[in-house]
Amino acid sequence: MPARSLYLVLDMINDLVHEQGPNGATPLGEQVRSRGLLANTRAALGKARAAGIPVGYVRVGFSPDYRECPLASPVFSRAREHGLFKLGTWGTEVHPELAPSAGDFDIVKHRVSPFYGTSLEPLLRAHRIERLYLGGVSSNAVVQATVRDAHDRDYACVVLEDCCASFSAEDHQQSMQAVARFATLSSSREVDFLA
Repeated sequence: MPARSLYLVLDMINDLVHEQGPNGATPLGEQVRSRGLLANTRAALGKARAAGIPVGYVRVGFSPDYRECPLASPVFSRAREHGLFKLGTWGTEVHPELAPSAGDFDIVKHRVSPFYGTSLEPLLRAHRIERLYLGGVSSNAVVQATVRDAHDRDYACVVLEDCCASFSAEDHQQSMQAVARFATLSSSREVDFLA
C-alpha cells in the first residue's frame, strides 16, 4: 500500500516568484523564469490533484507590524525595511498560476523551516502523512530546511528538482546534492504520486 502523502509547495509567493514582484528582476527571478518553475510546479500540482494527493502551501509572512520578524536574522532582518512578506498583502499570496484550491492546507511560517512554530506537524500527524513531496524557493533555504527537519521527524521526502530554484544555478545544484543524502530526487515529469 502506498504511503500517505502530501505535496508541499514552498514559498511560491508573489514577493519571491512573481515577475512583477520585488525579486522579479533579481537573480532569483531569472532562475524562476529560466528553469520554468511556475509551469513545472503547475504540472506537478495537476498530477498530485489527479492522484488525490492533498496539497499544502507554505508561505513565509509576518504580521503588518512585523512582530514575529527576527531583527538579528541575516535572512529576514530587512523585510520590514523593504515591506516584504507582510501578511494580508499581494506579496504573500501564492502566485496566481499556482492558486490554491478549496481544501488545500495553508501553512504560514515566520522562519526558514516550515516545521518551526507552525501548524505543519500537527496537520501531518492528524492526516497520518508518511511521505512529503516538495518543491519551491529557495533550494538552499526552505527546501533544504524542510528536507532536513522532515527527515529527523521520520518523514520520507521526494524533492521535485525542477520545481525548485535558488539565486544561481550553482546554488541550486549544490543544494540538490546536499538534500540527496536525505531525500529522493525526482521531477514534475517523472514523479508518480501513487507509487
